Amino acid sequence: MSRDYDVGKGDSVHAGKPVTVDRYTAGARINHWITATSLVLLALSGLALFHPRLFFLSGFFGGGPLTRIIHPWIGVVLFFSFLGLFVRFWKANLWRRDDGTWLARIRDVLTAHDERLPEVGKYNAGQKLVFWSMSILIVVLITSGVVIWDQYFFALTTIEQKRWAVLIHSMAAILAISVWIIHVYAAIWVRGTIRAMTRGSVTGGWAWRHHRKWLRELVAKASKDKSGRTPAE
Repeated sequence: MSRDYDVGKGDSVHAGKPVTVDRYTAGARINHWITATSLVLLALSGLALFHPRLFFLSGFFGGGPLTRIIHPWIGVVLFFSFLGLFVRFWKANLWRRDDGTWLARIRDVLTAHDERLPEVGKYNAGQKLVFWSMSILIVVLITSGVVIWDQYFFALTTIEQKRWAVLIHSMAAILAISVWIIHVYAAIWVRGTIRAMTRGSVTGGWAWRHHRKWLRELVAKASKDKSGRTPAE
């Protein structure tokens, strides 16, 4: 890969511009932030309904009655918004052999010994675990949420089913919040990651260090598009 070549923008290092690589389209970023906002609002409204000591959080939604009305509808928005992300990114999150190696070397990940890690595609094993965990948890949340959504589905379920659904819903919500915290912490910890979801691009150095296999694939695709054939290895 030439250091002067910019997969995303076509900028040149010699022109005084930083090398950047396109990572997310505007549509993907909007989809992500709708999902993130919905998840935060769901967490706040859900916690307000979860325990009396947290009821003060209902003030953000206009009080208890309105919180109970709004909460499930935000859940519907979250489900369909995440469905959009799932359709966009599920293929890139399929588990590969190298992911197991990356996960087995998690100590090297935490101590920034990147030279000991296998080259990573668009997502590393940790990101894939977050993706699939949230995929499962959101399905559990929407399913259990429908069971306890009495305004529309009261007659379709029994009291016993509602009790189990409340327990499952609460446990899934706690797990989802925990996974979300890990996701946010990792995005802050790996410097330059947040730029991808705010500007849509990352620096060439960031891509080379953290997702080298993905960068190689982009360069190969760009070269093929220009020459009409796959470049030699």
